[in-house]
Order: sequence, then structure tokens, then C-alpha cells
Amino acid sequence: MRVDFYLLSSDPAPAAVALLASKVRQAGERLLVVADELSLLEEVSKALWEAQPEAFLANGIAGDEHDAVQPILLSNEVDPANGAGYLLIADGQWREPGDSFQRVLFLFDQETIAGARQTWKALQDREGMERRFWKQQEGRWVEGP
Repeated sequence: MRVDFYLLSSDPAPAAVALLASKVRQAGERLLVVADELSLLEEVSKALWEAQPEAFLANGIAGDEHDAVQPILLSNEVDPANGAGYLLIADGQWREPGDSFQRVLFLFDQETIAGARQTWKALQDREGMERRFWKQQEGRWVEGP
């Protein structure tokens, strides 16, 4: 499994989620976005609908009869009811992904950086685990130290 760590610096989490979700959908994959706070999930939902008016990113908040068909499902639990192969953790609070995901996108900021560092270290010795670090630079995501 690959875990991509994304340090937020210039964009708020909802904007970063919309950008990354667009890439996931372009690859033909389904996505589960997880955060504890309903208000953050609602902001993410709005950003997904409005980020690219010509190609909005259909999504829904978990808990209704349409969860299984959502290309992007927003939830407070790591439960890929939509069959997602990608997990995006939007609030900087690490959650164990389980075996159903092929890739995890982990967003964190300066307030949650200590936990992200602990997670980075905790994952380093896990077999089959690949870690990458990304930071924002001049409006783009660049891989780096």
C-alpha cells in the first residue's frame, strides 16, 4: 500500500481534497474521504461540487441508500461502502485503512504535523508500505523532504 502525506500550507483542506479527488476520478478510481467533523465534510462536499463547474465531482455524505454508488463518499468512518480503493484522510487524524485500500492520501497541517510525523515513523517498518511526502510550492504539489 502506498501512503502519500500532504502538508497543507497554502490551500485549505477542502480545496486540496477537490484537487486530489479530481486526480483520483481521472484515474477511474473511487474515493472515500474521511474526517470526524461533519462541518468539514460539508465544506469538502461543496468544494467538490463547485471546484470545476464544467466537470463537477459528484459526491455524497455517508448514511443514505446511495452510498454504494457514490464515486466519492464522505464519511466519519473508514468504511468503503462505495467500494473505494483510495482513502483520503482530510482532517490530519490518522486512521488505520485496513486491507481494502490500495492508496491512502493523508492531509495534515501545522496543527496536526506532530501526529503526521509519528504516523510516518510508525509506518516505516511495515512490510509492503510505501511512503511519500508532498508539500505545496507555488500552487503545486511537489515531492520533497
